[in-house]
Amino acid sequence: MKIDLTDVTFLILVRLDSVERLENTVSVVSFLYKKYNTHIMILEVSAYNNGILKNVLKNKIEYIYYKDSDVIFHKTRFYNMMTKRVKTPVLALWDADVIADYRQIEDSISKLRNGDADIVFPYDGFLDVSMIIRNLYLQKKNVKLLHHYKEWMDLKYGSNFIGGAFFANKEKYINAGMENENFYGWGNADYERFHRWEKLKYKIHRSKGALYHLSHPRDLNGKYRSTQQYQTTVNYLQKTIASSDSEILNDISLFNASEEILS
Repeated sequence: MKIDLTDVTFLILVRLDSVERLENTVSVVSFLYKKYNTHIMILEVSAYNNGILKNVLKNKIEYIYYKDSDVIFHKTRFYNMMTKRVKTPVLALWDADVIADYRQIEDSISKLRNGDADIVFPYDGFLDVSMIIRNLYLQKKNVKLLHHYKEWMDLKYGSNFIGGAFFANKEKYINAGMENENFYGWGNADYERFHRWEKLKYKIHRSKGALYHLSHPRDLNGKYRSTQQYQTTVNYLQKTIASSDSEILNDISLFNASEEILS
């Protein structure tokens, strides 16, 4: 019998820029669907809809397609559009390429349900899975295999990394401004959001265990596009760090500009 997580919606935002990304997305959805009775919302963004992802996933999830020809993937904007559609009290922003042990997910949800946390990261280490181990995992579909080979994985961004996945009390997340849409493309949005939560004195918890990132090729949306774009993200991050809680609340309307509703 599946575990009841009907009070949770997993938000998975994806642009299928490679076959590996498609495989990872299907694998992550299957991982969640196998164990939990929950809500999984996928927003696929691309210049045209080839129908592949929807056909592969069938009716396991709530699938939404959004036509967008911009070469830059404005993830913060699209996550905000997804959040406005969520009806459950808990949501998770969950990358299309990450796996966490079921025990970590359940610990995270327990902390939120009990009111012990407003935000929970279901991991305390972000491990990059090599393509060889990734391919083996896709064949075996067993998280124990990832645990077994974790010593061969790279702690890519250090032990304090805060990207990839988190659970949140939906009301608190919305009140804190959701995603900062000033972040256009890759870089620093996760850190800005975290500092915003800290300034607003949210209760933040980290579950013990690894978050496994399944490898995939990277395009211009997986790195800084230019020195100027890097500096822009740093400036927005530093602005939040230097702001008071009241200043942050006043600024929320300025960076949460997306009014579009997904149909």
